[in-house]
Parts: sequence; structure tokens; C-alpha cells
Amino acid sequence: EGDEDHPPANYGRRRSRAVLYQLSGHYKPDKMKTKLKLNNNLLSSTDAPLPEYKTASVKKSRFIISHYGMFKGAWDWLILMATFYVAVVVPYNASFETERPSVILDVLVEALFFIDIILNFRTTYVSRKGEVVSDWRAISLNYLRTWFVVDMLAALPFDLLYALYGADSSGTLSSGHTHLIKLTRLLRLARLLQKMDRYSQYSAMILTLLMLCFTLVAHWLACIWYVIAEKEMDTDLGWIHTLAERLHLHSVYNVTNLEAYVTALYFTCSSLTSVGFGNVSANTTNEKIFSICVMLIGALMHAVVFGNVTAIIQRMYSRRSLYHTKWRDLKDFFTLHQIPKELKQRMQDYFQTTWSLNHGIDIQETLKEFPEELRGDVSMHLHREILQLPIFEAASQGCLKLLSLHIRTNFCAPGEYLIHRGDALSYIYYICNGSMEVVQNDMVVAILGKGDLVGSDMKMHLQLHTSMGCNGPGGGGDG
Repeated sequence: EGDEDHPPANYGRRRSRAVLYQLSGHYKPDKMKTKLKLNNNLLSSTDAPLPEYKTASVKKSRFIISHYGMFKGAWDWLILMATFYVAVVVPYNASFETERPSVILDVLVEALFFIDIILNFRTTYVSRKGEVVSDWRAISLNYLRTWFVVDMLAALPFDLLYALYGADSSGTLSSGHTHLIKLTRLLRLARLLQKMDRYSQYSAMILTLLMLCFTLVAHWLACIWYVIAEKEMDTDLGWIHTLAERLHLHSVYNVTNLEAYVTALYFTCSSLTSVGFGNVSANTTNEKIFSICVMLIGALMHAVVFGNVTAIIQRMYSRRSLYHTKWRDLKDFFTLHQIPKELKQRMQDYFQTTWSLNHGIDIQETLKEFPEELRGDVSMHLHREILQLPIFEAASQGCLKLLSLHIRTNFCAPGEYLIHRGDALSYIYYICNGSMEVVQNDMVVAILGKGDLVGSDMKMHLQLHTSMGCNGPGGGGDG
């Protein structure tokens, strides 16, 4: 390999890869600083390129939106907020029949839903085979078979019709009927369950969504609780009559919507989370039946929502729990084997320091599930500083990748000995951080620092670098 005109061992593979990427339109020149970079600029040859059909890339129209792109992610969050707005405002307006609903904002939400339908006809999706489908015909058919009906029902322009005819006394569409029909928009919440799987790896996000779902259920039940009281205002037994008496009002019709809603929400939240406190209670038969249903729903919410919340919180603190478990095991080991105080202190210092460095993550255990080619690339990235030493400068890329798989990280606490004179050398140690003293006859004869090798005659290896290949140094560990 000492001949300058002789190409590297993997020259042909890297050159062909670069040609393929250039033909398919994906090649992007990258500035290479070291020989460990995988993407090298090897387009110096003038050989004929490969046939075009060999490097054909996926054809995608510029009007197709990637389902994993940044624009789609931001748009999904906007639609999610609009959906939550609908889930809160529509039941409230349908129950309390407000005189002047927020027509302008509701029309804007309708426009967002219509735009979302148009975008869904142009958004890629993942097929059952795991392939990203970017053909607009296949996208349209898939959307028509899945969520189109639900999205269309949620986007019907009820607010626009109310804005045009609702204020007219001769109009056939009243405000109350409009709010009842708009309850079909709650079907849009079915899409929320689909979105939650996408953010399942974000514990804080799932926790927030679960609490919002619980709050929405309490809000809906509060609206129903008020509707029951409104239908039974003539009985003088409903909870709203008790509220009017406590507020010293002459008639239940003097109770404002805000006071009624807050009281109803207080009752549903207390019933969902506990058995209630009795200050707002069910008196009529319909109210008692509804209260029983709320308690049953509350038991289900406890099992689903708060069970998931507990699992998420445990997952957030799993690493700390693992640390305390291993620490207790170490203390039990000391007690069982009666370890002396000096050795005990050394073991504790080593355990705490190594945990602070790697947080209990074993690199080898993490990478063992991946294929060897990928493990080699990751190992070369992790140990790139070691592989740039002069002792490895003549090694091929394959040799460096094989060596990187055998590199192990070691930590030595202050005062610890790495090797003694006369010990059999199993590793070549490379000092990454800190310093090391060479002691002979209780005298410090040398101080080694970052970049020094221990357990290897550097000059001997540099003299033999021209004949070194994959049968070079048989493994290594860095300290």
C-alpha cells in the first residue's frame, strides 16, 4: 500500500457508490477532513456511467407533501389545536345555547379543516409493506377509503350557513339546531388517537395529551349535566335550584352561564376523580342515573389515563431507579462477602464515577442488536480519535473497522494501578483524558498524558507500518 498510484482497497466500492448517487440526483459533495469519513469524493474517473435504470430514484411530484416533513408536522399541530378548540366550544355552545357564538373563529376553523382535506389528498403515507407511497392516485384512493368521510363531516360549513341565515328570522336554520349538528365535528377526535402513536416516544407529550383528554371528558359531562338540569327546571329539585338558593337568587333563570358551567365542571371532576364531596349532589332520578354513569366512566378513566400516567412517570425515572438498584446490590455484595473498608471505598468510587460518565449505558450491549457493518461504522465514529494515531495510518479501512469493534473503554480512579511490571499485556492502552504516572522503585520516572500509548513500543510499530495490514495490533482498549 506504499505505492501512491495504487488505489485503496475499497476504492471501487466507494467510487461506484458516488457515481450512483450522482446519477440519481442525491449526490452532495462533502468536505472530508479525515480518512475515516465514509463519503469520499472519488469522481475523478472518466469511465462510462452505469445504465440509468440501475440508479432510478423514486419519482415524486413537487406538489406531494412528505408525511414526515417539517411542514406536515407543523400543520398537524395547527389542526390538533383547532380540533381541541372544536371539542371545547361546540359542546358548550350546544348545551348553553349562547346568543352570539364566535362565528368568525368557527368559520376560520372550517376553512382549516377544508384545507387539511386538500392536503391529505397530496400527502404521502406508509403502505402495509412499509413503503412510502408518493403516487397521487394511490394517495387519493387510500384517503377516500380511510379518513375522508370523517374529515368531510367535520368540515361541513355549518357556521357559514348560520352566518348567512341564522340572524334572519325567516331562516330555517336556528342557532340551537346549528350547534347540535356541529357535534358531528367531534368525529375529528378519532384522528387524535392516530396522532398519539406518532408521539409515543415523547413521555411529556403523551402525558399532556392524556390529561387534556381527561379534561375534555369532564367538560363534555359538565355540559350534559347542565342540559339535564335545564330540562328539569320546573321540578324545583334539581341541582341548579340548590345553586340558586346558595347564591340567594330569586329564580334559577338568574343563574349565569359561567356560574352554572363552573359548578357543573366541579361536580364532574370530583365525580371522576373520587366519589364527590356532597356540596353538589344529584336529586332527581335523571341526575342520579347520570351520576352513576359518571362514576363508572371515572373508574375507567382511572384505569386507562392514570395507569398510563404512572407508566410514563416510571419510564422517565427508570434510569435513576436502575442506579439505585445496582447501588443496593453493591452494598449487599459488601455485606455478604465482608469486603474490607479500603476495597469497599475503591469499588464505590469506581462505580459512581463510571456511572456519571456513561449513565449506565453499555455501548457493547446497545450495539449488539445491530448488523456488523453498522456496528463497525458506529464504533469508528466513537473511537475516531484513537484510530487517527500514527500507528494506524497505514491500516486499511476494513482493518480500522475491525479494530474499532474490539476497543473497550476503561476508567482508572486516582491512586489505582493500571498494570504492573511483569504482567502479561492483553491490551494496548491509549490515554484519552487525565494523566498517568510511571513509578519505578517508588519513584515517578515519567508522566503520561492524553495521546500517549501504554503497553506498546511505538517506535517498533512505526518501523513496521509498511507491512502492517489486518494482522496488526490484535485489539485495544482506551483508558
